[in-house]
Amino acid sequence: MDVSREKAPTAQETFMQMAQAAGLRGRILVTIGLLILVRLGVHLPVPGIDRLAFSQNVQNSPLIGFLDLFSGGGLSALGIFALGILPYINASIIVQLLTAALPSLEDLQKNEGEAGRRKISQITRYVSLGWAILQSVGIAIWVSPFAQIPGPLFIAQTALALTAGSMFVMWISEVVTERGIGNGASLLIFINIVSVLPRSLGQTFELAQSGDNAIVGRVIVLLLVFLVTIVGIVFVQEGTRRIPIISARRQVGRKVYRESRSYLPLRLNQGGVMPIIFASSVLIVPSFLAQSLNNPFLVQVANVLSPNGSAPWAYALFYLTLILFFSYFYASLIVNPVDMSQNLKKMGASIPGIRPGQKTSDYVEKVLNRLTFLGAVFLGLVAIVPTAVESAIGVQTFRGFGATSLLILVGVAIETAKQIQTYVISQRYEGMVK
Repeated sequence: MDVSREKAPTAQETFMQMAQAAGLRGRILVTIGLLILVRLGVHLPVPGIDRLAFSQNVQNSPLIGFLDLFSGGGLSALGIFALGILPYINASIIVQLLTAALPSLEDLQKNEGEAGRRKISQITRYVSLGWAILQSVGIAIWVSPFAQIPGPLFIAQTALALTAGSMFVMWISEVVTERGIGNGASLLIFINIVSVLPRSLGQTFELAQSGDNAIVGRVIVLLLVFLVTIVGIVFVQEGTRRIPIISARRQVGRKVYRESRSYLPLRLNQGGVMPIIFASSVLIVPSFLAQSLNNPFLVQVANVLSPNGSAPWAYALFYLTLILFFSYFYASLIVNPVDMSQNLKKMGASIPGIRPGQKTSDYVEKVLNRLTFLGAVFLGLVAIVPTAVESAIGVQTFRGFGATSLLILVGVAIETAKQIQTYVISQRYEGMVK
């Protein structure tokens, strides 16, 4: 098959490489196999619990329904992978916040290269272990009334099983990132959300087949809102601001190279799906603590910060604030205007009309702040509007599957598809070398 190295790979070329290229095929098979293993572990139950009484207790719990969306039904089934990747996500939030606050961690990330990043990853694993132990003990205390033989031994065994399951899932996510396709943590959340989607769609279609024209109209409106949201998410995920840059004329030996023009791409949404994932994880914490500790104050806070709670406006405002914060936070980690200005100066390149050095970094920072604000506002609207529409029209079959989940699904799918295309392009150049 003739391909052009100047063009993006077509769908036909991508699928042929997935089937023929041993390296890419092996990565895909590793990813699929490990994801299937995680899904099997979700349904392996923790022993010693009265399943019937527990399922009846959590059947209509909004918190369990929301958490099940990210654990793939593991929490309501109370499998050994019930915590899933959530402790690792929470630990990543804590470590990245500390990296921005502590100079020693910031030095590890910026100046120590690969060794520093490995050390930060190791710190994240230790924090994940501590967070998993805390959450496991909380869940064990919460389900102890449904234990067949309650007591300290049951709490210790359940906490140990849940912690071990969470650490195993974290290890799988790292293996997927290193030896598979895509980001392991994002893919695990992706597959958990996808596993819940068929049941919600089935219940929605059953509701539409009831014969009531008003219900059918509401379902159609909800599906159209989701479709428009998906289109908007794709535009935001792919949206970039291209800042033109000019490379200076240079002479190599007797040959003079004329100045060249290119551009500096700045994404509208630098953080991708991570601001939404982090904001959702933070919103889960009050509800989780309220369920585990049964503290009246925490119960009241969890009720306020719930999408179906007593103050939906407070939930929306807090959610938008978290998305805005994590968008700026992630953009500051990914793009450093000072480093970018120094790199342009070293390469002999500059932005037309902007002096090199401090002026360039100030200009890039101003553009980046505007883009981040626009992207964060859009992410917030995308996360809030479909859920509000779902509540307004009275179709609750998705039970929390809203724009947050759609954003994660679309974002992870785009990132994974891009990584596959990168491997396909690399196969082209390997073929040229051979």
